[in-house]
Amino acid sequence: MRDLTPEHILQTGLGFWSSKTLLSAVELGVFSVLAQGPADLETLQTKLGLHPRSARDFFDALVALKFLDRKDGLYSNSAEADLFLDRAKPSYVGGMLEMANRRLFAFWASLTEALCTGEHQNEAKHGVDVFAAAYADPQRLRGFLAAMTAISAGPARIIAEKFNWRDYKSFIDLGAAQGIVPATLARAHPHLKGIGFDLPQVGPIFEEFIADQRLADRVRFQAGDFFKDELPKADVIVMGHILHDWDLAGKRTLLEKAFDALPPGGSVIVYDAIIDDERRENAFGLLMSLNMLIETTGGFDYTGADCQRWMREAGFRATRVEHLAGPDSMVIGVK
Repeated sequence: MRDLTPEHILQTGLGFWSSKTLLSAVELGVFSVLAQGPADLETLQTKLGLHPRSARDFFDALVALKFLDRKDGLYSNSAEADLFLDRAKPSYVGGMLEMANRRLFAFWASLTEALCTGEHQNEAKHGVDVFAAAYADPQRLRGFLAAMTAISAGPARIIAEKFNWRDYKSFIDLGAAQGIVPATLARAHPHLKGIGFDLPQVGPIFEEFIADQRLADRVRFQAGDFFKDELPKADVIVMGHILHDWDLAGKRTLLEKAFDALPPGGSVIVYDAIIDDERRENAFGLLMSLNMLIETTGGFDYTGADCQRWMREAGFRATRVEHLAGPDSMVIGVK
């Protein structure tokens, strides 16, 4: 029998120490500064405006957490941090972390209340419509859409590779945000034409992004509300990090609307942090479901078996689950 230690318990219970250290580093721009070249303690401290009491421990903690390297007194980014946490690079995923730091970190302090009441704990708790507020403020909207790009870029690349796109000519991305999914699919498959479907306020940001990608001849924006409006017709409908936002009735409604909009042989692709069917392994997916408890009135994450059952109830004749990367998988339904 192995010796039992409290190490796992303590690391998990105090995990917010590591989390907040990384989130503060992203907020301060540590990785963007070091992307310009290695720097010593005094230079970094001055550039970032840190107090002498805090700076050394802060940077060395980032070294111990494997986000920074240190050699001969000079700090530099780890390869991973340099690629994904430098704001100047297109691979930057810090938008999601910025949102987590600005909003979610504080709201998760009320998880116990959410567990006992079943009620969300974000701004809506005080009568603020989170999405309405974000969509009404152009700067906040850009930040939110950038965060969505950060979490969708990786899955989009794999969907472009793994799905059999040669059998289809058109697609719609529901809740398209900046347009990273349509851009990725169109760039990988020159025969495809796509539509990004989202609320009207997203249009200018989407069109700017697609124009920068030089894909405006094959990818366009269509404004609408996917609950209130009919969905455009296309061969494939993609829902990325969308279905988990809604309660069971909302999930079923979206799948039924997708079924109605597709031709015979058309496909729906749903991707999220799909929970494993035994609900034992995908900790991120289960924690994301708790995040939906914090953030929404009825949203929750789900297993591949759950989603396939809802698809079959909507009328899809064949369904399957395919892993993408990390915690994300896609569930595919064929009409």
